Amino acid sequence: MSSTKHNWTKKEILEIYNKPLMELLYEAATVHRQYHDPNTVQVSTLLSIKTGGCPEDCGYCPQAARYHTDIEGNDLMTVQQVKAQALRAKASGSSRVCMGAAWRNVKDGPEFDQVLDMVRTINKLDMEVCCTLGMVTENQAKRLAEAGLYAYNHNLDTSEEYYKEVISTRGYEDRLQTIENVRKTNVTVCSGGIIGMGESEEDRAGMLVALSTLNPQPESVPINALVAVEGTPMEEQKPVEIWEMIRMVATTRIVMPKTQVRLSAGRTEMSREGQAMCFFAGANSIFAGDKLLTTPNPDVNEDMAMFKQLGLNPQKAFVKAPQPQTVEAAESQFQPLGEKPKWSRPGHTIDRNEAAKQKKGLVSKE
Repeated sequence: MSSTKHNWTKKEILEIYNKPLMELLYEAATVHRQYHDPNTVQVSTLLSIKTGGCPEDCGYCPQAARYHTDIEGNDLMTVQQVKAQALRAKASGSSRVCMGAAWRNVKDGPEFDQVLDMVRTINKLDMEVCCTLGMVTENQAKRLAEAGLYAYNHNLDTSEEYYKEVISTRGYEDRLQTIENVRKTNVTVCSGGIIGMGESEEDRAGMLVALSTLNPQPESVPINALVAVEGTPMEEQKPVEIWEMIRMVATTRIVMPKTQVRLSAGRTEMSREGQAMCFFAGANSIFAGDKLLTTPNPDVNEDMAMFKQLGLNPQKAFVKAPQPQTVEAAESQFQPLGEKPKWSRPGHTIDRNEAAKQKKGLVSKE
């Protein structure tokens, strides 16, 4: 097997992305078979453990408090509730539970302690545990690792250049710093992005440059198609065509050969044939369950029927990396430091985000 390339350029990636489709598919499928079992797909269940009320202004996100999206918020779930959901997910074929909280960043305190208990609980069920909680410090990442966290998700979303057109409340460098903090532990990295937000093909290539030049490359890269939610700044965006998803999956597979490429948000708009082509092109992970945090997702029974039709098998837990050892809270070597990191706030204005914010104000007054 050839060594992984870490110096991809935008020009090189664009040349791959724009190859004749049949050539692109053949190359991606060949790379995929070098590093992965083409008939095995990892199945994860995404669980929103704290929904809504996020202070960020991400233009794609219905959980942003400033937009009018009819999302029902909820406080942090209990450990018992999360355990029940994890057991249900395991019974339906998932090997990983991904817990998401609508936070800007992790803050030391009772709620983070509760999340650490959730991580310990799920790891003891012999399931991979992933969290996406916003920015984390090095010490917080080490506490998550000690609890038994398998993966941490922190998406770059898009290229550094286009990021400024999507989010104004945090900087791209904070995304990279969080990934770097996670890399100081044994926790694997999950980081990808979204296509269909109005970005160019150059921006898609730019995102893949940012991910592929990380060393090591992320163990998991979600490729999401924007789900345009009414009330968000991106509510008018047209759905991504399946050919764009196939090209993005195939290109990701070629530039990050060892990574698990996740066919993530937007699958409800994809036919089985379209998803099959994505699997052929190198996608080998999906999220199961009827909801991805707050947006629709195919029912798990539909996915299992598709797996049967395509001859795919769910991947078992801890195939790609060993199961972490859980350290109980009483024996922890890493204590809360009460940190107050100064994560950046760029402060520029994004017109469509401001317009959506003003729309909420008008709706509230009616």
